[in-house]
Amino acid sequence: MAYWNQRTVAKRVSCTGIGLHSGAPVTLTLAPATADAGIAFVRMDLGVEIPARHDLVVDTKLSTSLAVGQARVSTVEHVLSALHGMGIDNCRVEVDGPEVPILDGSSAPFVALINQAGVKLQKAAKRYLVITRPVEIREGDKLARLEPAEGFSLSFTADFGHPLITNQGFHVAISDRSYEREVARARTFCFRKDIELMQSMGLAKGGSLENAIVVDEYSILNPEGLRWPDEFARHKVLDAIGDLALLGRPVLGAFTAVKGGHSLNQALVKQILSDPSCHRIVQVSEESAGARARLPVPVGVEARQTA
Repeated sequence: MAYWNQRTVAKRVSCTGIGLHSGAPVTLTLAPATADAGIAFVRMDLGVEIPARHDLVVDTKLSTSLAVGQARVSTVEHVLSALHGMGIDNCRVEVDGPEVPILDGSSAPFVALINQAGVKLQKAAKRYLVITRPVEIREGDKLARLEPAEGFSLSFTADFGHPLITNQGFHVAISDRSYEREVARARTFCFRKDIELMQSMGLAKGGSLENAIVVDEYSILNPEGLRWPDEFARHKVLDAIGDLALLGRPVLGAFTAVKGGHSLNQALVKQILSDPSCHRIVQVSEESAGARARLPVPVGVEARQTA
């Protein structure tokens, strides 16, 4: 059944914007990739490929950054979230600078690129990372957890001790349709009081009301307001999907987080990948033979465990 085949984008599509933290202009292109290639960033200005792998994470301060040697690509989580949320297994993400463009601060522009390109089904079967027992990371009152489930769902509770962001929760079961409808348009956000500090650290040079929600002590500074009342929690889910994409395969499990962020998400990814007893890799295709796994597969589609 085609639903279980790997997917890539059908043609090259591009956009241009600026980096949120660098403020530098950058062009990004989504390009088709072969089956089993996975997602890889390509620094076209340097001629260096940087696979989207957890062991290449070099920074999780306010965003997720990957590097191979001195070649680095920052703020990768939004485009990874779009690719993962829309079911794209293999893609070359070409950039001509050190940071993915922020665009409007959400992943919706990347979803639009995927829709513009179209999706190409590949002959190879998808391989899922199936969580077989709960894995949890705690840091004080922060929590990130993945536990067994028959699909991929996320629940996030955001609490910044702010009148607009206190115990704000959001839950979603992910499909390409629910991702595009419920998650993709949620924008990144920051507090007005933190902008000066971030800029003193060389960050947020490209930030504006055009690409982020800015919150002061009591209100939203963006003239158009919020896209959803719980947009903050929705964006945290968007980020988490991008961070979990660094597990390297589509996930079958239920993710729960409280007050988490990129650092905690990557600690969870590292823990899962370092412990084979908490997960297994399952390949699903129409032609597969063998025992049926606990997967939400249609009647007549079977699963097999692979090494």
